Amino acid sequence: MNAVLWKTILLLTASNVFMTFAWYAHLKNLSDRPWYIAALASWAIALFEYLLQVPANRAGYTTLSLPQLKILQEAIALIVFVPFSVWYMKQPIKLDYLWASLCVVGALYFMFRSHPAT
Repeated sequence: MNAVLWKTILLLTASNVFMTFAWYAHLKNLSDRPWYIAALASWAIALFEYLLQVPANRAGYTTLSLPQLKILQEAIALIVFVPFSVWYMKQPIKLDYLWASLCVVGALYFMFRSHPAT
């Protein structure tokens, strides 16, 4: 893999960590607060996500097609979400997660098979 693709993957991974916390951590940490407090806290966390996601997409778009970039982001989101769900949110892991993950891997395969990242 080339340096741009690695940069894109690393930035998207970091941005997804922030976004996962922005989207879901309030369910655990702010469940006793009004929704607008959770929304403001999530928005503040999401700012850091955007500071990583925008450069990741700009870099990635120099070597990837837009659909490849999107599917890559979705795969990374799942890779980040599963550990978050299990360890932070204390959700049980189920076999259905494996099947869903395999579907995303299949999407990656089909998206990159005829036009690999250069």
